[in-house]
Amino acid sequence: MRCALKPSDPAGDLPDRTAQSPPAPAEGPFSRLPHLWEEGGAVGFDHDLGRALDRIAEAAVSLTGAPHAAVALRDADGAGPGELISHGVSPGAAPPAGASLEVPIQVEGEVCGTLYVAGKGDGGEFGDGDRRLVRVLAAEAGLALSNARMHAAARQRRRWIEGAASVTTALLAGPETRSTATHALTVVAEQGRELAEAATGAVLLPHAEGGMEVVTISTVLSEDVRTEAFHGWIPPASPVLHQLHAGLAVFSDDFAADPRSISPLSRHYGPTMLLPLRSNGRTLGALALCRRSGDRRFSHPERTLGTQFAAQAAVALMLVGRHRDRERLAVFEDRDRIARDLHDLVIQRLFATGMLLETARRKALLPEVQKGLGEAIDELDATIQEIRTAIIALQQGPSEAPPGLRTRVLRAAGAALGGRPSVQFVGPVDARVDERTGRELLAALDQALMSVGAPSPPRVSVVVDTTATLPDGRPGVRLTVRSPDGSHPPVTWERPLDGRSGS
Repeated sequence: MRCALKPSDPAGDLPDRTAQSPPAPAEGPFSRLPHLWEEGGAVGFDHDLGRALDRIAEAAVSLTGAPHAAVALRDADGAGPGELISHGVSPGAAPPAGASLEVPIQVEGEVCGTLYVAGKGDGGEFGDGDRRLVRVLAAEAGLALSNARMHAAARQRRRWIEGAASVTTALLAGPETRSTATHALTVVAEQGRELAEAATGAVLLPHAEGGMEVVTISTVLSEDVRTEAFHGWIPPASPVLHQLHAGLAVFSDDFAADPRSISPLSRHYGPTMLLPLRSNGRTLGALALCRRSGDRRFSHPERTLGTQFAAQAAVALMLVGRHRDRERLAVFEDRDRIARDLHDLVIQRLFATGMLLETARRKALLPEVQKGLGEAIDELDATIQEIRTAIIALQQGPSEAPPGLRTRVLRAAGAALGGRPSVQFVGPVDARVDERTGRELLAALDQALMSVGAPSPPRVSVVVDTTATLPDGRPGVRLTVRSPDGSHPPVTWERPLDGRSGS
């Protein structure tokens, strides 16, 4: 089918209308498009936001003929003024009088700033072409701002992820770095403070009387503030504490003025994050990240990343505790095995050897031989006693547990004499000697070792006997310290037992 253009067809009028339309002036908007495209391409490849916005302001001046252009951004949360980039007027000077244009800069439908153009070179008004060009430049500014935010967010996420990984690596690196729980908490506080760009990072753990206590702190503030904050206390009545126990993070733009904070420590800080250290549904403690008063507040991405960091740090702390428990259990198992081997093998062989020597001593005819065998038997008895002392030491509980009287006697004797003396325990020492009598016994032991051990004899024998009978017939505990070579008279100390259990 053939179709002819009717006179009323718009396409039919196109040649006539084109011929009748006046050509665009050289200074019109179309002549400025190449410059606009060039500036847009340069902005799109520039990852420096300040430089990109400066190019946009410069392009606005160049394309519109205005003597002044400025880009005013809002802060990251859109709650207040942010960065201002001006072109054509020195900072602080008033913009020129005359016509002006204001176009919002949007990122994903959100107004994040404004592109201003003020004054007109010929003293006239801005035309429609100028408005279209400024809108395009505002769109380019929005694109530059969006790219800059994405790059900044990616860098920030990478920093927090690497920081969380370094915490886990540091806590699980080696026995020298995880020797104490205090070191693990210090690593979390220091790394959290650096990642959050905060003035103070602190770890809080539950207090015996309720509430939470600062157990480790990393701060750039004065030593007086650090001293006050260390062992600082969040009281049980604090609303902040209820949120933390519920597993909820607490954010504040000004902690000093926050009505939820009733701790005197809050007066030093402005923007603050209190993040629960939570694992398996249980709140282990909290991580506090605090900035100085007047510092910028924590953005929404920083709050999210901080919460994720605290969760991963809590898991790392749980892993450290489990590793430490497994290592402690392995040590105790080794100690039990060594103690069994010493008791079942070594002591039994020494006993058998002693019995053979005793039989040989009875059958010996020469007095010199009998005397030599008797001394050998005495040495075996002393060796057996020392092995028994070593077995007792191996069977002691973990160092974190309160030591019993046996352990304290062994430590006191070894510390005073610089070695391992012969220590013998008779009867249930830890069960029969109460705390006060035990302290008195240790004081008497220190005095006896000072007198007997100077000058130090070849061996010092310490006997703690809880089956002793005192001269008045009452049951008691008797401490005897003697030097087998007879260089010092024996020292004896005794007290009645009242039947109470020890510590």
